[in-house]
Amino acid sequence: MTQYEQAATGETTPEMRRVAEREGLDVETLRGELAAGRLVIPANRLHLAGGPDGTGEKLDPVGIGRAVSTKINANIGASPVSSCRDQELIKLTQAVQYGADAVMDLSTGGNLDETRSYLLAHATVPVGTVPIYSMIVDRPVEDLSIDDILETIAAQAAQGVDFFTIHAGIRRRHLPLVAKRTMGIVSRGGSLLAKWMTHHGRENPMYEAFDEISAILREYDVTYSLGDGLRPGCLADASDEAQFAELDTLAELVHRARASGVQVMVEGPGHIPFDQIEMNMKRQEALCDGAPFYVLGPIVTDVFPGYDHITSAIGATAAAVWGASFLCYVTPAEHLALPRTEDVRRGCVAYKIAAHAADVARHLPGARDWDDRMAQARADFDWHKQFELAFDGEAAQTFRETDDVEADADYCSMCGRDWCAMRISKEIVAKTADTEETAS
Repeated sequence: MTQYEQAATGETTPEMRRVAEREGLDVETLRGELAAGRLVIPANRLHLAGGPDGTGEKLDPVGIGRAVSTKINANIGASPVSSCRDQELIKLTQAVQYGADAVMDLSTGGNLDETRSYLLAHATVPVGTVPIYSMIVDRPVEDLSIDDILETIAAQAAQGVDFFTIHAGIRRRHLPLVAKRTMGIVSRGGSLLAKWMTHHGRENPMYEAFDEISAILREYDVTYSLGDGLRPGCLADASDEAQFAELDTLAELVHRARASGVQVMVEGPGHIPFDQIEMNMKRQEALCDGAPFYVLGPIVTDVFPGYDHITSAIGATAAAVWGASFLCYVTPAEHLALPRTEDVRRGCVAYKIAAHAADVARHLPGARDWDDRMAQARADFDWHKQFELAFDGEAAQTFRETDDVEADADYCSMCGRDWCAMRISKEIVAKTADTEETAS
């Protein structure tokens, strides 16, 4: 049985115990969230075992849901014009080093099967893919058959992929709504399937074959990440009729996936004005019966190319406060180019900030303990402890090493000794205490 089915029968798996241990959560509580569909553990049976031949890295299970800490995903992958297998492994390593809880291989160029297998063999975090990319290598999307779809999904599941983005929610009847948009369809998977439907005059083949796809996912315990093929690509298209029409179908598919015993999460919008984020999160949660929400950003303004790791992290914090469980990072290269290794690092750091800030804001037990320890280290002018506690202590220490004061001084070069507010505050507290003691 899948993790979802086992939780529903009251069985506790080693993966549930590991996630509960990592989260500091009671295992019965975690199992209850999993059984209710409000939490998923993307963990392909084969990845847990070290791959099809057992020689690769074994997956360290991760829980995604509102009862646990907010998770982040890093998109990596080669394109037809850039990158290679070894470069993608460097990106994977960099992503995990800087806090990614999962990665998605979105390769559209090179040997896709080889790259995917190579990354899975080296990944201890869940790995996701968008199978349709592999389905159209060396052939037009119009030639795609349902048998091709099922064959590709089965092949990737047999490699050990932990979660699939399946764009089954975009329907033929939704396509006329796209004409009202400024940017139309910005999802690659969504646009490819829209092209297929238009050419054949038929329903989305992934919607038609959803139950057959579910049977494959159940066999390997692969988690659905129901793709938002009609996500808005600019503020002008946010929260429109097309987006919400697809969301209604995604809600239907959540229940069908659960009925098949398959774990499921739902992907969410890309560009949303800040004031619409709360509404979007609550609408998804209500419609999709609490299925974990996996959001791209959302990006809250369209006019800062090169800085979209920041524009989106602002939206991601709000999204996680109001209902999202899984944040897909956006890098500075978004809208411009394939992310480089440095872009991956910067995207991950921005999203770790967003995820942690959200966990503090929603009062997740223990989330603020880290901040309080840092505050005490700063109050004590304990620089070494500050570097130890910092998310990227190496970067923090670099600033201190270039400061124009002694390494252990009780001030920094921003204020200098005589203007340091915390040092002055300590003197005031000490004098006040002495005065009170003398008076008594």
